[in-house]
Amino acid sequence: MTVLALETSCDETAVAILRGRDRHSGSELLASEVASQITEHEKYGGIVPEIASRNHLVHAPRLLERVTRDAKIDMSHVDAFAATSGPGLASSLMIGASIAKGLAIGFGKPYLAINHLEGHLLSPFFGGADCDGQIRRNVSLIVSGGHTISIRVHGLGNYHLIGCTVDDAAGEAFDKVAKMLGFGYPGGPEIENHARAGDPDRFDLPRSMLDSENFSFSGLKTAVRYSLPKLKGDFLADLCASFQQAVVDALVTKTIAAAQKYDVDLVTMSGGVSCNHELRRQLGDACAREGFEFKSAEPWLCTDNAAMIAFAALLRLQAGFESRLTEEIDPNFALA
Repeated sequence: MTVLALETSCDETAVAILRGRDRHSGSELLASEVASQITEHEKYGGIVPEIASRNHLVHAPRLLERVTRDAKIDMSHVDAFAATSGPGLASSLMIGASIAKGLAIGFGKPYLAINHLEGHLLSPFFGGADCDGQIRRNVSLIVSGGHTISIRVHGLGNYHLIGCTVDDAAGEAFDKVAKMLGFGYPGGPEIENHARAGDPDRFDLPRSMLDSENFSFSGLKTAVRYSLPKLKGDFLADLCASFQQAVVDALVTKTIAAAQKYDVDLVTMSGGVSCNHELRRQLGDACAREGFEFKSAEPWLCTDNAAMIAFAALLRLQAGFESRLTEEIDPNFALA
């Protein structure tokens, strides 16, 4: 089976073609392309939906031509077409979903509407032989610019929400603190770079709601804001390190607690913020100490991409699922 998928949930246009060998021998990524819009949105300090959707219309046709050429495949030989159906920006989601539906109609093939968060959720298994029944029970942490959630995974499509953010997601907190410090957008990599030379214990910043399964980073962001006018001298690296450590502590503490409570032996992590080296290292170390296997998506799969959408679509197609062509996008598409 060969799946072509589009990802246009926010500000990055992505197209990928994935071939499944069979249900037990994994998959082969034939081509994957991503067109970033960071430079277009950086001047505004965040995503402008109108600019994002217009750029998807520009990039998508070029990427479709490129991936089919690189994959050496004719569109008529694709077995199914998929697109991110939500959550995301409505004006962006419509672009990818409309293209995938049009291709499905034109070539008489199935269409699959994929949840963006399911793409992240399954991405730690990408490249292996993990299929529907072989995706082990795990506690999954999805941590990105717009989402911070923990999920109990029992198998493909069988997900139960453990906790989510009640205010800012971790990635939002990184971006907002970065803006306070005069950094560019996105802010996570900037803070991480400065934090490498800093002392994470210099500033005592809050770790909110540690006794809850939910997450909260708004108070941490506010604490940084109120601290800034009082700081003098060379504090930037230490403040970045202290802020980053406060985020990591909350994520690691809650994820380990959830794994213990729900009696799993595997912890997975995905999403853009999971590219943070300290988060990866400290969650991996904590899992090793507590006896959990730790599996994280490869960094190139953590940011928005169509390969993870194609992978989720392939697993669903192999399990006998497909979507109606009348299915609408859902900017608030719930995963669990």
